[in-house]
Amino acid sequence: MSLHALLRWSMLSALPEGRLFGLDRQLLISVVIQLFNACVLAVALSVILYKPVQQFLNDRTKRVRDQMERAAYDTTQAKRLKLQYEEKLREIEQERLRVLEEARAQAAERGAQTLEQAKREAATTRARAEADARREQERVEEEMRVRIIEVAAALAEKFVSHTIDQDTQDRLFRETMAELEETTWPA
Repeated sequence: MSLHALLRWSMLSALPEGRLFGLDRQLLISVVIQLFNACVLAVALSVILYKPVQQFLNDRTKRVRDQMERAAYDTTQAKRLKLQYEEKLREIEQERLRVLEEARAQAAERGAQTLEQAKREAATTRARAEADARREQERVEEEMRVRIIEVAAALAEKFVSHTIDQDTQDRLFRETMAELEETTWPA
């Protein structure tokens, strides 16, 4: 058994019946010794630990202060970067609007050029079609003229062959050919 346990046991055995502890000289001495030990321990700990604890607290205070300063600096930097970012966004938006406006202008110009080119092509196509139509009309008219002449000649031949002899036919043919050569045909 330890000394402390032995003292407790002896104190408990010396207590009168019905009391929790006995307030006697031994108890007072024991309390004074414990107070003295506590004071010695507090002085020893303060001498031994005061500087390291004080250093630790100072270091911690400095770290906290440095972190707060760093946080303030980072906050300032973040605000500055945010302002730069917002300025860049405004510039990008202005550039976007400018590019869109240029694209619209170019599209309008290309549209106008395309329309003009289409008009020119349509005019060229129309002129070609009109020329083709005129040539076709002239060809058809020429074919009709030849066909009419052929039919008229065939009719005249049949008519003449029944009514006129060969010498008269030859003479009439020469006269008709002479007249045809002198006559101009309408176009």
